[in-house]
Amino acid sequence: MITDIESATPALCRLHLGSELRQLRHEARLKASQVVRRLLWSPSKLTRLETGENAMVEPSDVIALCDMYGADEEKRAQLVGYAAVTKTKKDWWQTAEYRPAVSPTFKAYLGLEATAAAKHEYASEFVPGLLQTEEYVRAIYQVSDLARDANEVNRYVAVRMARQEALGRMDSPLRFAAVINESVLRRRIGGSGVMCAQLAHIVTMATTLPQVRVQVIPFSSGVHEGMNGAFTLLRFRDGGSLKPITYLENYADAQVVRSGEIVDQYEIAFADLQADALGPKESLGMIRAAIEEHGAHGQ
Repeated sequence: MITDIESATPALCRLHLGSELRQLRHEARLKASQVVRRLLWSPSKLTRLETGENAMVEPSDVIALCDMYGADEEKRAQLVGYAAVTKTKKDWWQTAEYRPAVSPTFKAYLGLEATAAAKHEYASEFVPGLLQTEEYVRAIYQVSDLARDANEVNRYVAVRMARQEALGRMDSPLRFAAVINESVLRRRIGGSGVMCAQLAHIVTMATTLPQVRVQVIPFSSGVHEGMNGAFTLLRFRDGGSLKPITYLENYADAQVVRSGEIVDQYEIAFADLQADALGPKESLGMIRAAIEEHGAHGQ
């Protein structure tokens, strides 16, 4: 539950609203198909409400669901308050500056990342987004099919930089643990200068921000749990109503996975990766060595 609705972000309100509505439906012993049939809604409308994917939520829709579920007056007022915030405020990625660079699927993920208490990420090919420098991001998108001109590249860079503000939140900074494949350190993106600055930035973030933990899984580890690809895990403050999620992304698609069974599998995989990886101090030593190698190559 959000104690101060007026100061809450729309993303946080949507997530809590969706979780509470889903819980009320389960308590009323109603299937989603029964609800949409009674209200003459499309199935996707209820799904978006319960997963917090709508940019805005109509208070009248919340009232209709509360009536059907038999919610008491206190709960009804709380949920309508959540909906009102989504109507009166915008998250940063919904503003005109960023909107063109954010796909619908990624928008759903940004809402989760912006409200998460902790993020665990295995990075197999690129430096994790929250640790990337502007020059590194720009080097990626300048050769990507996703960005065809300078304006598009600038928008993608702006989105990536804005996301990193989660690590510096004044009230509760995001706790971030990353396991990086050694190949990420070796792959030259944007030239030796860009790579040296990028790797140095990782060292700075990991040594100056206590909530940031970086480990490297070396080639010498052999087969490991991350060999099927990169993944991200998010955990939320309210462990009771907002369940952990997994985010998966590839060249053609991206998805938010909410199934508890699947999320548990990725939680175990990440714990195994941390165990197989070098410790934080040893990892920073490997990163510093990679900086020297890139610097020597550029001379």
